Amino acid sequence: MSFRAEVRDWLETHCPASMRTPMPDDEVLHGGHKRPVVNPESVQWLQAMAQKGWTAPMWPAEFGGGGLDTAEFRILIEEMRRISARPPLLGMGLSMIGPTLLEYGSQAQKEQHLPAIVRGDVGWCQGYSEPGAGSDLAALQTQAVDNGDHFVVNGSKIWTSGAHHSDWMFCLVRTDNQAPKQQGISFLLIDMASEGVEARPIPLIDGNRHFCQTFFDDVVVPKENLVHELNKGWTVGKRLLQHERSGMDQLLGAARDRTKTNMPLHELARVNSASGEIEDPALRAAIIRHNMHARSLALTQRRAVEENAANTPGSATSIFKLVWADVTQEQLELQLAARGTGGLGWEDDTFDAEALAKGQLWLESKAASIAGGSNEVQRNIIAKRVLGLPD
Repeated sequence: MSFRAEVRDWLETHCPASMRTPMPDDEVLHGGHKRPVVNPESVQWLQAMAQKGWTAPMWPAEFGGGGLDTAEFRILIEEMRRISARPPLLGMGLSMIGPTLLEYGSQAQKEQHLPAIVRGDVGWCQGYSEPGAGSDLAALQTQAVDNGDHFVVNGSKIWTSGAHHSDWMFCLVRTDNQAPKQQGISFLLIDMASEGVEARPIPLIDGNRHFCQTFFDDVVVPKENLVHELNKGWTVGKRLLQHERSGMDQLLGAARDRTKTNMPLHELARVNSASGEIEDPALRAAIIRHNMHARSLALTQRRAVEENAANTPGSATSIFKLVWADVTQEQLELQLAARGTGGLGWEDDTFDAEALAKGQLWLESKAASIAGGSNEVQRNIIAKRVLGLPD
């Protein structure tokens, strides 16, 4: 039996019916056990996929992954799309810290953290930005002082997504105040249950509270939680961001489009009953352009995965981040235009759930060109690292 046939048979047998439908926000699994489970079949689906290693299909089987090559990975994604299967697990464990530990982690760190990520046992958050260090991340001031067999961490991080629901944080800290900015930074793994860690949710314009400011007050972090070398954390931190922006993660999360209800734009606009065309020619042209942009991005990401035999993202991932932010914001602007006043609801019962969700997402999307590295930062990376332009 071919690998495709095996995958198809397995998915038909193990993917529950509700996991073949659009995924509401409250049914997304990010890892860990601090969020309530709304649909028990979500857990059933995660456990089945994790047992196969297919929550992390291309990770080594040694650490709980599927051990698939690029061609097999593509087949798995194609077969999941064929039945509209949801991704069993999302989150920073899979997309960010896991791939980074595979490259920079010690054997003990890989054995401790990677299988737990694959199983969805733990949730991760990111400790990068600070109140005084955003786009200029190297200006961070959270301190980790060497105290023999451990570090003592003091300071705070901001915009730590899901920190109040997370079990672990990967964190950039300053370990040498005398060195140039980038050369005095280290990369630590911090247990969020440690004494002195406090995550305070931040209310946002869309009504959500998934961002936090996280405070560290004399937090003890064992030396074995240092990733790579002391004062070499900037290298690890940049690599992690490349994984975040990579086309491979976008492909793995292709069904991630289904984490928000996602009615096609052409179904929202007023259509001429005789011709079947969208009545407004300007809106019709804008939707066509957007669909072409989105499709081009998806194809480019897939090509990047296929051409990258080593499966290690590079500076070109900044192109994906830059274009993805534009495409996302463009789509949500168009859905508002297509709905007209029907897209401006907030809590009124006269607006359907789809319109209310997209209205909130439209507000949230304003951060897409900032979070994960602003568009300006991405353009600088592309200019220097991809195009080779002088400083």
